[in-house]
Amino acid sequence: MSQVIDKAKSAFKAKFNTEPTMSAYAPGRVNIIGEHTDYNGGFVLPCAIKYGTGIAARENGTNKMRVLACDINNDFDEFEIGADIPKHPDKLWVNYLRGMTGLIAKKYPGKVKGLDLAICGDIPQGAGLSSSASLEVSFGHLVSSAFELGIALQDVALMGQAAEAYIGMKCGIMDQTISACGTADHALCIDCRSLKLTQVPVPSNLVVMVINSNVKHQLVGSEYNDRRESCEKAAKIMGVELLRDADLALLEKFKDQMDEVTYRRARHVITEDERVLKAMDAFAKGDLAVLADLMYQSHLSEKNDFEIVVKETDALVEIVHKTLGEGKHAARQTGGGFGGSIVAVVEPENVQKVTDAINAQYKAISGLDATIFETKACNGAQFARL
Repeated sequence: MSQVIDKAKSAFKAKFNTEPTMSAYAPGRVNIIGEHTDYNGGFVLPCAIKYGTGIAARENGTNKMRVLACDINNDFDEFEIGADIPKHPDKLWVNYLRGMTGLIAKKYPGKVKGLDLAICGDIPQGAGLSSSASLEVSFGHLVSSAFELGIALQDVALMGQAAEAYIGMKCGIMDQTISACGTADHALCIDCRSLKLTQVPVPSNLVVMVINSNVKHQLVGSEYNDRRESCEKAAKIMGVELLRDADLALLEKFKDQMDEVTYRRARHVITEDERVLKAMDAFAKGDLAVLADLMYQSHLSEKNDFEIVVKETDALVEIVHKTLGEGKHAARQTGGGFGGSIVAVVEPENVQKVTDAINAQYKAISGLDATIFETKACNGAQFARL
């Protein structure tokens, strides 16, 4: 955290020729299990990671947000504050901020003033580790804190979700919630309908590894939204509000009324919710054998029923699987899919074994080098006056 904030402070001073007076930070996340269940009202089990987005800021006495993006070749944008802010036609990164600003300004008219901001992050772009949610939450928490709006962190998360919809991404609430509400040394089981949060301690005998395939994913597009539409279609056929309300018996009852793709999409979500609840218990107990089985089932369901696994992430999971063997291979593709990263939960003595196996085998399969890191479960959004 401190490194990206320090970098943001330095960039701020260089750009605006003055010192920032406040800073904010929010982490990215890795999802242990529970993929594409969030927008279906189901359950997820993510944890906040040690990488995130830092912002240095100062009021500028205008009605404009003036924003420097350190990690995008020091790209710069400015826009008027208001309840209805147009999207930038070319700069996706700033549309997250335009969306957040518009939502906050609409709810708190006249309260939001102009800020100069420098934004720096260290979440690998396209790794499926929620760099966009980290940006939304860091910025939203900063604006709330700067102008003493008192927006609860879960409400900042909901605004982040709405900002994604503003740019065309109908995502669930998981990424923003864990970025806002994460707790050190704990995963967070989120009931994505009630927004009930259950802290799940990370067992001391297990290590969370994130392995980036370096196949960059881009979720703003048809693939993600198509899957959401399939889920909504299945729920409508079964007469339930959300797939959270269905079980396999109900799905089988209506199978003949669904096309094959819709059926398989729904089967993934329904079985994934069951896996999350079982995994939460296994994770809390440090039961690696049960967790490994559930995570591998999840991966196969993502691959065969939801069809969001690419060959590179599949190869990484199989390398972990074969290297560690039954009862030890707790690995799956994590994130929205179509590239990005896998997550592996392993015993400390197996971290190097997994690392060596991936370094030896992955490039021959993919033509790419994987990026591997361990992470602790970290705290969520933070703000400071400087």
